[in-house]
Order: sequence, then structure tokens, then C-alpha cells
Amino acid sequence: MSVGKYTDGSMGTDEPLKARHQEVLNSIVRAYIETGEPVGSRTVSKRREDVLSPASIRNVMADLADEGYLSQPHTSAGRVPTEKAFRFYVRSLTATRMASYEAERLRSEFSALHTIGARMERSSHLLVELTRAVGIAAAIPALSQELDQIELLPLADRRVLVVLVTRDHVVRNRVVVLDRSVSQEELASSRNYINLNFSGWKLGDARRELLRRMAEERALYDAVLRILQALYQKGLLDVDTSPEVHMEGASNLLGLDLHLTREKMRELLCALEEKERLIELLDRFLEQPPGELEVHVGLEQAHPAMRDLALIGMTVQMGNGLPAKVAVLGPMRMHYERVMGAVLQTSRALENTQF
Repeated sequence: MSVGKYTDGSMGTDEPLKARHQEVLNSIVRAYIETGEPVGSRTVSKRREDVLSPASIRNVMADLADEGYLSQPHTSAGRVPTEKAFRFYVRSLTATRMASYEAERLRSEFSALHTIGARMERSSHLLVELTRAVGIAAAIPALSQELDQIELLPLADRRVLVVLVTRDHVVRNRVVVLDRSVSQEELASSRNYINLNFSGWKLGDARRELLRRMAEERALYDAVLRILQALYQKGLLDVDTSPEVHMEGASNLLGLDLHLTREKMRELLCALEEKERLIELLDRFLEQPPGELEVHVGLEQAHPAMRDLALIGMTVQMGNGLPAKVAVLGPMRMHYERVMGAVLQTSRALENTQF
């Protein structure tokens, strides 16, 4: 399966390469990904099936260096592909298909998980397991979530546990403190009223209608009214719509040669621990519609320490309709086809698994 969409602001300004130059450049990038060492003309010559001589390859490599695709760390060393070269390289790739039994294993694992949080956490873990990079998964609740049901449970010291479940299987818990003790029976009556009258409603609409009804005391029993008014003031049916974000594998970055000082590496790891930074990273680079696999090489715009990193990910529409983003963050020198395949298969499993 080919890349759904590759977007990068600088790509449109690159002049097209001759066929021979493309072939040589891709050979250099593949060799560098495998070895991590500068690539010489003899190495490229041995990898090619035709009889192009090392001298001819050196001429092509000189042209590629002049055009900004290759750099030369030392005078006598081979050439190293630049960020521009990696950007060109990934445009020609296709995702490696995962074995059918692996795809079935993913679907089976997701089917056994019944909450959004559990599936996001498992997604990030699977991506790390499959790629040895950094796995990121984020579910992004919509502001128009619909109420499924609510549960109200009495606790000690006038506290009430409010459990709110929306139709997209997101579960939220909140403990509120009331001005007086409330019995289990009173809470049950309030819960039944909410579930009977507002199940299936958008949360914002439900809150507005409940407020309207409370203004007309005739609409409710007095006891239920008093409890609902107290709970409403504590945020009943008002939920936090912040994303459910999970990230694993940051320690895998420590073994990479990212040319970072210890302080810069610490800054990078701290940035990956912040949920807001991760969401900003995903929103900045994964902008295409659901189902479009995206590859971005060089992430300096997101953070200076991410200059030598690449992001492969896509937006998906999960089985319950909730949008999510799935991505792998890794070194620029990564096995792109394999990582693309892992992201694609994990995304497909999330899309095709019902709750």
C-alpha cells in the first residue's frame, strides 16, 4: 500500500532528478540506513545490477552534493544523505505489509479492550514493540459527545462519585463535595432522571435543557431538583474534552546519534513527557483527512532538538466514530517501510474493531 499523502513545505521547490540520479540517491540512502556509515561510490556500484562504473557514480554523487542531497563529513570519506535526500527518498516508498496473522493479532488485542484509554495505551505499546522507536497514540474527543449514561455513588464526608459515560465509550470519573449528605436512594432518583431524559443527547444540549427545566420547578420532584441543582453547580454533564494521550519508548532515543548535548537530550525527553507538546506535534504534522499516511522528515519546527527525527503517522476514525492520531517518532535514519507498515496496520485495527 502506498503512502496516502506526503506533505512538506519545501518539497514543491525541488527540481526533478534524472532517473539515474534518483536511483543512485536511493541506493545511498538505503545503504546509509543499514550501516550508519558514509557511503562511497564502490558501495553503490556493488549494489547496482547494471555496469555503471564507480567513476560514473562519483560524478552523479558530485551532482547530488551540489544540489544539496549529499554531504561529505571528511575529505576522504563517502557521502551522507541530507534531510533533503531523506525527504526525496520517502516519496518513492510503500509500506511493508504486515503478515496476516500479525494483523489478526492486533484486531484481537483491541477487541479485548473496552475503553478508549486502554486502546490508546495498547496502540502506543504495540508501535514501540513493532518499530523500536517512540509510539504515540491520542484520541481526541469531540465537543459534541453524546451522553450514554451517568452513575452517582455516595461517598463519605458528603462526597459523591460522578461517573459519566459517553456514546463513544469514554468514561470519566469525578468526585464532588456537596453542602449536605445525600442518601443512595436520592442519588438513584437523580441518576434515573438524567438517564431517562438525556441519554443520547449531546452533552452541551443536555446541560442547557437541564438548566431550563430546573428554572421551572414544576418539571421535577422537589428532592430530585435540589440534588440536581447542587450537582449542576459542581459541573454535572460538563466534561473535560482534553485528548487521551499515550506515549511509550522515549528511552529508545538515548541510543541514537542525534548530535545532541546532554542538556538538549534532557529538553527533548522532557518535551515528550508533556501531553500538550505531543498534541501540538501531532496537530502540526498530521493534518490530512483520516486514512492518509503521512511522513515528515526533520521536525525542527516543533522543537530544535527534533531536527534529526522523523514522524510517521495518520489520523484514523475509530469504530465508535471518535477521531484519533497514531504515530511513530524515530530517527531520520530509520527503516521507513517497516515503520509505515506498523502505523498503517495499527491504524486499520483501530478503525475496524468495534466496541
